[in-house]
This record gives sequence, C-alpha cells and structure tokens, in this order.
Amino acid sequence: MTSDRLFSFLAAALAFCAVSCSQKTSLTSFVNPLVGTDASWTVNAIGDLSADHGQIAPFVGVPHGMTSWVPQTEATERKCIPPYYYATGRIQGFRASHWMNGSCTQDYGSVTVMPMNDVLSTDPKDRSSAFSHETEDSRPYLYSAVLEDYGILGEITGLSRAGIMRFTFDKAGDHYLVIEPNSDERQASLRIDPSTGEVSGSNPVHRIYQGNGKPAGFSGHFVIRTNVKPLDFGLWENDGEPLEGLECKASGNKVGAWVRIHLDKPGTVLVKVGTSFTSTDNARKNLEAEIPGWNFDKVAGLSEKAWEKTLGCIVAEGGSADKREMFYSALYDAMILPRTYSDVDGSWPGFDYSGTRHSDNVQYGDFSLWDTFRALHPLLTLIDPDLSSRMIGSFLEMGEIGGWLPIFPCWGSYTSEMIGDHGISLIGDAIMKGIEGFDYERAYALMRKNAFEINRDYPSYKDGKGRRALESYLRYGYIPIEDPVREAFHQREQTSRTLEYAYDDFVLAQVAGKLGHDADRDSLIRRASFWKNVIDPDTGYARGRHEDGSFDEPFDPNSKAPYICEGTPYHYTWSVPHDVTGLMEHMGGKDRFTDLLDTFFAEKKYWHGNEPGHHIPYMYAYAGQAWKTQRLVHEIIGREYKPRPDGLSGNDDCGQMSAWLVFSMIGFYPVCPGKPEYALGSPSFPKLTINLPGGKTFTIEAEGLSDENIYIQDATLNGKPYDKSILSHSDILAGGRLVLTMGQEPVKN
Repeated sequence: MTSDRLFSFLAAALAFCAVSCSQKTSLTSFVNPLVGTDASWTVNAIGDLSADHGQIAPFVGVPHGMTSWVPQTEATERKCIPPYYYATGRIQGFRASHWMNGSCTQDYGSVTVMPMNDVLSTDPKDRSSAFSHETEDSRPYLYSAVLEDYGILGEITGLSRAGIMRFTFDKAGDHYLVIEPNSDERQASLRIDPSTGEVSGSNPVHRIYQGNGKPAGFSGHFVIRTNVKPLDFGLWENDGEPLEGLECKASGNKVGAWVRIHLDKPGTVLVKVGTSFTSTDNARKNLEAEIPGWNFDKVAGLSEKAWEKTLGCIVAEGGSADKREMFYSALYDAMILPRTYSDVDGSWPGFDYSGTRHSDNVQYGDFSLWDTFRALHPLLTLIDPDLSSRMIGSFLEMGEIGGWLPIFPCWGSYTSEMIGDHGISLIGDAIMKGIEGFDYERAYALMRKNAFEINRDYPSYKDGKGRRALESYLRYGYIPIEDPVREAFHQREQTSRTLEYAYDDFVLAQVAGKLGHDADRDSLIRRASFWKNVIDPDTGYARGRHEDGSFDEPFDPNSKAPYICEGTPYHYTWSVPHDVTGLMEHMGGKDRFTDLLDTFFAEKKYWHGNEPGHHIPYMYAYAGQAWKTQRLVHEIIGREYKPRPDGLSGNDDCGQMSAWLVFSMIGFYPVCPGKPEYALGSPSFPKLTINLPGGKTFTIEAEGLSDENIYIQDATLNGKPYDKSILSHSDILAGGRLVLTMGQEPVKN
C-alpha cells in the first residue's frame, strides 16, 4: 500500500474518533481495550503458562452485551484461546464473539466475516492480512485496522445483539466477504437468501468442564446483510471446496459462505450482523431492533454513550494519565460479563436443556463465580444495585429450572467448574446490603438446598448439580484427603474446598439470621468455623487432613499440593475472610499472625495473578497494621498493572483482576462479601467521586497524595474524625465525603 493511500485510510479511521473524542471529559478516551491482550512479564506471572496472559480481547459493544465485536487473530473456539492475541500480527476477520473475556474457558456460537480483494480464500491463515499496531485504533465503541495485504480499512462497532462493520476498499473491482461459523466440532449450518444475499446460520454450542463435549442444547444464530447487493455468492466446505445449493448443514466438515461484491470505484461496503441464542428469526429481529439503518457512526455513538454512562458511575480526578488509563480500562473490563442471554422480545435459550423460554426481564448468563464473587459482583452492588438485582434474578431462575443453585453456570449449563459454592456469596452479599428486586425467601430456599442437601441422584450430581463432597464435609467437618472428589473438573483440592465452604456457610448464616431462620443460622455458624479443622495451629498453615484426623506428611507450605486449589498451603492459609480475628487466635495471636503475613510478602510468596490471594494485602487492616496494607496496595498496583497490552499479570478471569484494581485505586476493598463493609487501603487519586443511585455521591479526597505520600495520617468522614480501618457499605450509600490526609511516613498506632 502506498503512503498516500495509508494516510487517507488513517484519516478516515480517525474521522469519527476526532468528533466523538473532542470533549476532554470523555471517559472512554481513558480506556485502552488492548490492556491484557499480550503476555505479561511481570515477576509473578513468569513460569505459569496459563496465567501469563490477561486473556483479554479488545471488545467493542455495550456493557454486559450478548455479543462482543472483535478482530480475530486466532481461528478457533478451543479452550483457553481468545479471539485476539496482540502478538499474532495478522487479522483473519472480524468476529461476533461470546468469549468470556479474560478467561481460560472458550468462545462459543461465534461467526467471523473477512473482507478481501480479487481472489477468494477461505482458510483463516491464508486469507489473513498483516496489520500494524501503530495504525490500529481500539476503543470500547470502535475498532479499526488497516488490512495491509488487501488495502482495506476494516472497522467494527456494535450494540448488545447486533453489530456493523465498515470496509473501505482502496480500489475498484471485485471484492469478497468470507463468512465462517467457528465450529470446532464442525456442526455449523448456513443458508443464503438468493433474493437479498442475506447469509444466515447457526453454530451449535458445546460444553466444557462437567459434561465436556456434550451439546449445550442451543446455538449461536446469526444473520448477515450487506448494503450493496452481492453479484454472486456460494457455500464452501473444508479447504474451500464449493458446495452445491444455497443451504448446508455440516456433519464433520467445516463450512462457510462467500459473497462477491463489485465496486466501480474505491469505496465502502457496510456489513450488519444480528445474533441470538434462540433462532435465526430472532437474530433477524434483534438486528432490525438495534440497527435498523446503515449509519455506522450512529451505532458507534450509541455504543460510546452506553460506555460513558457506565464509566461515569465513578469519576476520578487528578493523578497521572497512566493511572487514569489503568483505572478506566479496568472498569471497562469489569463491565463485560455476565452477558445478556435474552433477545429483544424476551426469548432466551433456557437453562439445563430446558428449551427456549420467554422472560419479561433481561436474562444474564456466564457467571464465573469462583473469580467474580470476590470483587466484581460487590462492585456492581455498589455502583449499579439494580443491575446486580436483575442478574441475581436470572441466577435464581437458572436454579429453579435445574433444581439446584448453580455454582459456575456457563453456556446455559451447570459446570461445577472450580470449587466453593459462591452463588451463596453472590446472593447473600446483595441480601445483606439490602438490595431489593428479588424474593429473599425464594433465594434462601435454593441456597439452603445447596448447603444442606446431598444430591443422591448420581447422573445429575455428575452433571454438576449440588455441592461437591458435601457428605464428607458434613461428616468430618472438613473434606479428608481420602475423598478424591471425582465428579468435578477440579478434583481433590479438599482443604481449599473446606475453607471456601466454611466462608459460604458464614454468608448463608448471616442471611438465615436476617430472615429469622434461627436454627439454620446456628448450624451454619458452627460450620463456618470448620476452617479450624484444616489450619494447623502448630505450624500456622492450611494443611491436608486425613480421615483419622492426622495432617498430611511430609509438609512444605510453599509447595503445591493436591489438596490445594491453584496455589500453595501458604496461599490458602489466609482464606478465612469471615473470621480474621479467629484466625489470629487460632494461630497463636496477632503477633504470630502478622509475622507469618510479613514473611509471606517479604519472601515474595504473594501471587496476584490468581484470585485466592486478592484479599490478603488487606488483612493487615484487621490486625492494627493498616499502614502495611497501604504500602502493599501501591506496590501491587505498580508492579502488576500497566496501561499497555502486557499490563495484566494473570488471566483477568471475567473481570476479577480488573475489579480488584478498581476497588484498590478507589481506596478500599471487600475482603468478605456477605459482610457489608470494606477494608480501607490507600487511594490512587487526589479526588474520586462515586455516583450512587438516587443522586447521592460519595467522595474520597486524598490531600497531599503523591507517589511518596501514600500513608493515611488522619481521616474525617463528613467532617468528623474517623479512626477506623473499616468502612461500612451503609456509610457509603448514605453519601458524603471521606477526607484522608496523606503523608510519607506510616502511622503505626
């Protein structure tokens, strides 16, 4: 491509942005969707092959949309491979994606469109084009790149269920669009309407984890239209061999479609895509409802407006440009999942093979709860409690359809992925914060069933229904090493399960007490102390335990063990967020507790790239040494996060890593969801305002804050002295002003 052509393409690419970003107050201008798209070389990420990528794709669309619109560099829906890797350097098309952003799960039900010139090529690698990151433009509402091999400027924007692409060709002649459903199982179907050139089809969804490989009972459906009627079209299979007719259903073969468009002079072709999880007819309805016309810039403007509204829940002032970019990029990443599952008419694919259903409310799916119960969902309870309530309503409907409260529901199925029973945390935290909009007793019935009833129906238990190893947990007061927990994707991990179940039981006990179920509350409070059965008071560490009560030998707290989930015994020693005072006493007192915590950080055992440790830096706040939390939070932010593609030190895991950063840069963190409180840290901005429901605001002012002045010297809340290291949820919701005086030296008293 000539430099003149490249210049004109870049001018076109930036024309929309120049208008929409002209206001300096635009919060989307601080968002870099490319953060986390490349491998991280942060110290704590090296050596862990799954955690060294943020697994982020630069999504375009709206918060919690059904479909995300993204450039494709990776042609698969296989586990742990996102649609886009920064380092790949070649674009294979533009995808309507359902990738769980930042995860190590799978994309599903997706379809890709690739423009090209002159010669038709269907293989993703062969048809791909080089592009330059220097001319790539990635924003929450718009992505563009120059496809250098073809001389095509590719742009994509979209809303929840429908997207629009704009392809600007630098020469006249024949141009092709290749359409490929990304079905690794090779079971997609396609149809071309000869009267309009519309391409429609379906990509069946398959499960991973429990039920791995089984059909999920629904598909990703799509319809694709162009604003220029195609001159020709057809279907292909495998390596591009033509298929006869205008309709096909794959049976072990890869299939796709192509359309040929002719331009008499250089110009632009628009492509619209509608998506649905229920039918191609509903994909068509979704497209007509969301993008009835062909105004690309209007759609981008609607997407930008949606993001501005969401990002505007928190307004950070001052601080460096890098910090603002880190903060708002993290807030963007935290607002992608859970995703919308229902169509504009209320149809949704149901849950647990229940078939298409209709709801008057938006339905949500893909809850990565082992990760997101920690900070992402507590963040929603703070900045958008109505959305939190609606998501819980969807979660409860899934539980009532399937008969058991889900643990990690994704792709319309029980998965039993990871450990714990954190649907209880999701719901219980909202109840204890007084969030309304769903029936507390209805919710309690489902939570109670998971906590008290052993699923004796083996096929449904194997499929993911019910707590794993609940029988052992109730019998011994812990899960012994002899129970292999076979019917789970994460087998064994008995000590970690015990600790997480004890936490979940604590949350449920709070709910039982609030609702007047006193007998349940007393039983659950007793069970909430089961953590003591797997933390050895002699050594002070979490340990595996046998049926006879003996601890497993030999023992090294710093070595990975099969009874620990994704970490070491030292990591899980701190997994008692609901009873930090009790943990101190069990270890032998506050001094021993803080000594072990000091050693943990001094010897660099802390691993931020995975979720179980995210609350650990804040535990000093409960031990009278809040200044250490203040120092550590700033150290972790500076070390583990950067405003660039390699800026995440581990999988974002559907927004949890990002939600940690959002809370920590605000200046507090939810150590124990289910307790309506936050541990104070140290803010990253001189002034930050949380815009609360009902028009109230809560403002944090950090007077004298600098890179050196990170320690809180004193504080006032609404003009009155505040000497606590814990901030209540109710104090925040009431609105007001927390003023922190910052200094260079820690206050140790």
